[in-house]
Amino acid sequence: MVDDNQELFDRADAFINLANEKLTEVSPGQVSAALNYASARFCAWLSASGFATAEEMTASREETIAYFVEAFRGSLEIHMDEYIDNFSQYMERASQSDQP
Repeated sequence: MVDDNQELFDRADAFINLANEKLTEVSPGQVSAALNYASARFCAWLSASGFATAEEMTASREETIAYFVEAFRGSLEIHMDEYIDNFSQYMERASQSDQP
């Protein structure tokens, strides 16, 4: 599954690279808001594609939201810990390039 993980990281890096490009146009907060909006919209579409009717989707709404919130939380916790553990190194590099 290493290849699968590498493919996941490559796809994530492509989104991060696009976000970094947008930092030349707008603030980091605006880039973050756009990423969050896009992720939520895509997750809603992904969820809808798994249901036959709006009623089915409605019945699973809270469970589906909880799933995506927990998945995001897990990823955020991992990356927050990584930045805490490597704060000086990462932030020195970020200050030199203005990119995460």
